[in-house]
Amino acid sequence: MVRLISFLRRRRRMPVLNITLIEGRSQAQKDAMYREVTDAVCRSLGAPAESVRIIVNEIPAGDFAAAGVSKASAKAKAPETTSA
Repeated sequence: MVRLISFLRRRRRMPVLNITLIEGRSQAQKDAMYREVTDAVCRSLGAPAESVRIIVNEIPAGDFAAAGVSKASAKAKAPETTSA
């Protein structure tokens, strides 16, 4: 019974984060994000790093819109910048 109670207490403190990103980031960028987010959760919630779970949903730019314009359309309409 003591083991079950201990398990349930640990389980309650398991933060699960769901992060949605527009696809296009490298695996190295996502790995850095995982580390930073885990550190922030550990600091702010006092959860052990081993208990932090992160789920990333990557969506195509055409499937995300703000103010009625998809991210893909906004990027296509953006003026090209030239470097001097």
